[in-house]
Amino acid sequence: MRKAVARAGKRSSSVPEALGLSSERLDRIGRALEPDIAQGWIAGAVVLVARHGKVAYWEAFGKRTPDGPAPLQRDDIFRIYSMTKPICSVAVMMLAEEGRLLLTDPIGQTVPALAKLQVAVPKSGGGIALEPARSDITIQDLLRHTSGLTYGFRGTHVKALYEEAERGIEGLSNREVMELLGRLPLAFQPGTTWEYSRATDVLGYVVEAISGRPLGDFLRERILGPLGMVETRFSVPEKDWSRIAQPAPDPDTGKPQAMLGVTRPRKFESGGGGLVSTAGEYLRFAQMLLNGGELDGVRLLSPKTVAWMAADHLGPAVARGADYLPGAGYGFGLGFAVREAAGIAPLHGSPGDYFWSGAGGTYFWIDPREELIGILMLQAPSLRLHYRRLIKSLVLGAVVEVRAGAAPA
Repeated sequence: MRKAVARAGKRSSSVPEALGLSSERLDRIGRALEPDIAQGWIAGAVVLVARHGKVAYWEAFGKRTPDGPAPLQRDDIFRIYSMTKPICSVAVMMLAEEGRLLLTDPIGQTVPALAKLQVAVPKSGGGIALEPARSDITIQDLLRHTSGLTYGFRGTHVKALYEEAERGIEGLSNREVMELLGRLPLAFQPGTTWEYSRATDVLGYVVEAISGRPLGDFLRERILGPLGMVETRFSVPEKDWSRIAQPAPDPDTGKPQAMLGVTRPRKFESGGGGLVSTAGEYLRFAQMLLNGGELDGVRLLSPKTVAWMAADHLGPAVARGADYLPGAGYGFGLGFAVREAAGIAPLHGSPGDYFWSGAGGTYFWIDPREELIGILMLQAPSLRLHYRRLIKSLVLGAVVEVRAGAAPA
């Protein structure tokens, strides 16, 4: 059944109990967050839960800024960082559906700067040696993070090289970022190892190169505009600056937490981490995926394509490493982590649920089995892991009726 959701700003009249959720148990979310807000650990948070295409819970807690009087509003604006990745991945899959790329395409075909790369191999006495890549990076590698690229904050043997190269990256164009990456060695042979990376930034440039449009324009014209996500963008206009949520100081150090500057357009439109959004707008994107690629008569993808994206693309052949971000019990699909079984993971969920999150504290998951979506909008980089786990546990603890024929997970 096709599901629609309320647009941002409209309060749902759905009673949680009618959707198989407990109001009393959902109220535990506020009881868990409010003491942390009072202690200054976080400034505020927005939590949104939808089930069967209807909003069951949508509340804002705390303040918009830690030192200001304004209460946080449900439609306030958050830096979503890596929750940009699923949106960019959908753009790539739309081009694939149009026959404009194949997932087997070598990236050098579209981004010449990334052809014929070198791979850094640790030497026993320290340092690295370089060897040629044994295979090309493919579009699939980029979508599932097996390209061999990395980030400067990751603890790989090329960390220092990437850290140095990434200084000032916000001042580069998307094309210049590709040239920068082309001068760096890969951390692993393509296709062999899951390593979180700038792969989705590369995909953002692929979208630009194939469509002939800047990434922001393509996303607005083909995804964000059609879905009614008018406030999801790469920078915030001045009239809305007062609605940007800000983090509290780091509770461990007392120091301010640095966040991405979003009040001015940046040359680098990062497909991997540059967008801002609101809880209500991101719900529309997530509901489109849960619906199999369609929302309110707008179809972006085929149901078969969405199912393909939400399937594990790693399998046993791909090494996952000690710092595998999706965590135990999860594989990785084409843009997000995918749960493989009811157990193993240290928090509950359903086999086949999928999620991703942002470094600033935002988080979403989609549970197709239970027709459920959870969204957390928070700006607390140092506490993001804690609140992702807390909110999902509280939300799933409020599910009192499971889908007919499905065993509780």
